[in-house]
Amino acid sequence: QGQLVESGGGSVQAGGSLRLSCATSGRTFYAKAWFRQAPGKEREFVAGISWTGGTTHYAEAVKGRFTISRDNAKNTVALQMNSLKPEDTAVYYCAADMNQRLVVPTIIRAYDYWGQGTQVTVSS
Repeated sequence: QGQLVESGGGSVQAGGSLRLSCATSGRTFYAKAWFRQAPGKEREFVAGISWTGGTTHYAEAVKGRFTISRDNAKNTVALQMNSLKPEDTAVYYCAADMNQRLVVPTIIRAYDYWGQGTQVTVSS
C-alpha cells in the first residue's frame, strides 16, 4: 500500500520562503505533483514533475516563484516556495501517480495516492 507523508508547512510573512517535502513509500510512483486547497475553494494544481524529472509543469500563479524537484533515490519530492504571497495560503497536498511515466497530469483524478496535507499560511 502506498503512502505519502508531507512535511515543511508553516507560517511565514509575505515575501518569505518555505520548502515542502513529501516522502513516498510502498509503491513505485511515476509522476508526482503538489496541489493546494484554500478555504472555500476547490483543490487546484500547483506543480508537477515527471518520473525522470525532465518535465515540470507549474500553475500560472506560481511560475517563477515555486520550484518542484524530486530525488528518486530517496523517494522524495519537494516544493521550494519563494516570494510567497497571502494568496498562497492553503493546505498543500502531495500526489503521486502509478501510471504516467512520461507526462505530468495536472488534474486531480489522474493521481492515485495523496498525502494528508500540510498547512501553509502567508501573512501580509
